[in-house]
Amino acid sequence: MDDTSIAAPVRTNLTEYTVSELARALKRSIEENFAYVRVRGEITGWKRHSSGHCYLCLKDSEAVLDAVCWRTTAMRLGIRPEDGMEVVCSGRLTTFPGRSKYQLIIETIELAGIGALLKLLEDRRRRLAAEGLFAPERKKQLPYLPEVIGIVTSPSGAVIRDVLHRLSDRFPRRVLLWPVAVQGEGAAAQVAAAITGFNRLAEGGAVPRPQLIIVARGGGSLEDLMPFNEEIVVRAAAASKIPLISAVGHETDTTLIDHASDRRAPTPTAAAEMAVPVRLDLIADLGGKSSRLSAGLSRLFSERRLHLAGLARGLPDPHDLIGAAAQRLDDRAERLRLAADGRLRASRHSVDLIAARLRPAVLSAELDRLRARAAEFEPRLRAAMARFVDRSRHSLDNFAGRLATHSERHESLLARGYVVVRNGVARVLTGSADIRAGDPLDLEFHDGRVGVIAGSKPRPRTRRQPTPPGQGSLF
Repeated sequence: MDDTSIAAPVRTNLTEYTVSELARALKRSIEENFAYVRVRGEITGWKRHSSGHCYLCLKDSEAVLDAVCWRTTAMRLGIRPEDGMEVVCSGRLTTFPGRSKYQLIIETIELAGIGALLKLLEDRRRRLAAEGLFAPERKKQLPYLPEVIGIVTSPSGAVIRDVLHRLSDRFPRRVLLWPVAVQGEGAAAQVAAAITGFNRLAEGGAVPRPQLIIVARGGGSLEDLMPFNEEIVVRAAAASKIPLISAVGHETDTTLIDHASDRRAPTPTAAAEMAVPVRLDLIADLGGKSSRLSAGLSRLFSERRLHLAGLARGLPDPHDLIGAAAQRLDDRAERLRLAADGRLRASRHSVDLIAARLRPAVLSAELDRLRARAAEFEPRLRAAMARFVDRSRHSLDNFAGRLATHSERHESLLARGYVVVRNGVARVLTGSADIRAGDPLDLEFHDGRVGVIAGSKPRPRTRRQPTPPGQGSLF
């Protein structure tokens, strides 16, 4: 028997499909049996197409599943997928006949547990910290009282109302609100753009440049706060030239922007308290310091006044000094005049003696010549004597004026009613405790001194004796 007699029989009762029909049948079968599934796996090959669609693969230790996330769905994702992220994707299975592949059409992406999200954030934190974005030396000092405060938050939430209310209570300031979304797809980009936008405002422009920025959001789950953990937000906060306060979530919530900001506030209300001081406290502190300054100046003036009074008591009476100097001047002027007259008389006598010894004719001519020269020199000598006396008197007047200027303050105080009280040993008394009944006291007024006895009636004032005739004023 030849080989053709044993060929396998052809089964003619099987349904025949075209490639397209089989592909459609497989598509219907997969979509009917896996209409909605949840798949857990690790993201690999994440790629966003220019059309906005996202392509990726989910893998575990044994298999790989292709997946696609359409643009409209990707915009609503609560997280930003990355390679290596362990997630749970929800969606439906379908096939792609053009390549004989099946794939998952993703509708939602969730992190596979808090542990995976925390690991992702910790890895990101370490990577950014290694770049120096969280270094303490990068932190800027907050302004004590900023004129303009920029706030980055949602305009419809309770956060902005809480911040404005607290600023109004403590110290009203001008506030610029940059409205952003604080969760969901695109929130991170909006927050980063707001921080950068505030920094790009020009000084003195139509829109004032804030001296402080507050990035605020209310509490929420870890997934809700994810936009503030995004790298784009962290880098924008670290690059801000304007001091920045992060107030994201409640006190127990920590995001990566907290590490990059210049100051972290536990709540948005606490951020407002950090931004400005209490106006009433400043007013009270200013009032206290003003009172202390006034009291210090008063004590200083009192001490200087007492010191000046002590120095004035040690000075002699200017009238005594001037009187003695004037008397000496008059005496010496008189002595000078008498000496000049005596000198002239002696010269005349010498001339007369010489003339007597000479012959009458020669004597007469010589005598006339000498008398003419004496008459010539006499006015010049008298003028020189007068100028000397005037200069001496002018110097004395200048000295008297300077001395009177130094004593003017002491006399002006006495003229206004002040009295200097001294005891029996001429010591100045400054308090009533230094005086006992019966002590003799000396009261100095602006026009003289009066002696009294402490605790007794004052003695009647004796009238001044008139100035004896013939003693006129030296001036």
